Amino acid sequence: MAIQHKQRIGADVIVPFILIALVFGGLFWQKYQEARQLPDAPPGKQGPAVTKKVTLFFGDDESHLIREAREVEACEDRTTCLRSLLEELFVGPVGELTAVIPEWATINSVKIEDNLATVDLSKDFAESLEPGSSAEMMAVYAIVNTICNNMPEIQRVKITLDGNQTSQLRHLDLSEPLEPDYSLEPQPAATPQQGKK
Repeated sequence: MAIQHKQRIGADVIVPFILIALVFGGLFWQKYQEARQLPDAPPGKQGPAVTKKVTLFFGDDESHLIREAREVEACEDRTTCLRSLLEELFVGPVGELTAVIPEWATINSVKIEDNLATVDLSKDFAESLEPGSSAEMMAVYAIVNTICNNMPEIQRVKITLDGNQTSQLRHLDLSEPLEPDYSLEPQPAATPQQGKK
């Protein structure tokens, strides 16, 4: 008789515990699913585009910068757009191109004032670059060209390292703002003049 009583007490404790665990598990799963879903636009109201196309600059085997188109999440605030654009660049190419930004480099902060963007990077950006002026040029102008090409209102980019306004790489001076340089892209081959007599 005592054994049956103990078994009934055990079942009385375990069954409610299992039910509570199932309820909480279901609630957590629902919250997880809601967090992963994009909010729906209100009925009858057209929301902003969910994604937009951007052009990022990566390297090839011949020290050229090559454009790669990509879809990214749309944004409205300019500073947020700038940071997300750079984060996408720092992720690296999705195709056969080569990443020119060092893997360990991180973005400390970004700021936009008039037509100038200031990008503060970690010192790892300078310390992890491949040796040589070509690697420095490609990394720096991948950033500058990506920003100015996608945000035409920005005409110059100032790159600082851990807040140092007069940063210098081994071969490249970063103390002044830089304008984009599209000459690092492959130039079209010159065609022979036709009709030449």
